[in-house]
Amino acid sequence: QVQVAESGGGWVQAGGSLRLSCTVSGLQFDDFAMGWAHQAPGKDREGVAVISYNSDTTYYDQAVKGRFTISRDNSKNTLYLQMNNLKPEDTGMYFCTAGHGAADLIRNPNLSKFRSRGTRVTVSS
Repeated sequence: QVQVAESGGGWVQAGGSLRLSCTVSGLQFDDFAMGWAHQAPGKDREGVAVISYNSDTTYYDQAVKGRFTISRDNSKNTLYLQMNNLKPEDTGMYFCTAGHGAADLIRNPNLSKFRSRGTRVTVSS
């Protein structure tokens, strides 16, 4: 059974930073592209960033490019998202995702092999 533990969310003022983490067990972590999806209040889940299984390739949504950095540590089965210069529109739930196709996963995070509880980010103006 896959278990996913996300952390690092919180409240921050605009311009601030947060670092999200996602640790996965019960899944061959280094076989999968991993990503983060964002769900703003009242909106659909959207892909934010994805990293290939070996960290060679990353994809970012245009809205976060240059502000967010995705990384992973396969030895710890852990995925990260460094979020800098946060904006109020970054507010919402952030979910860890996993899939075999990195490009597919950024376009459609609902393809993820698992559903997780997410971590909440609130950015005040």
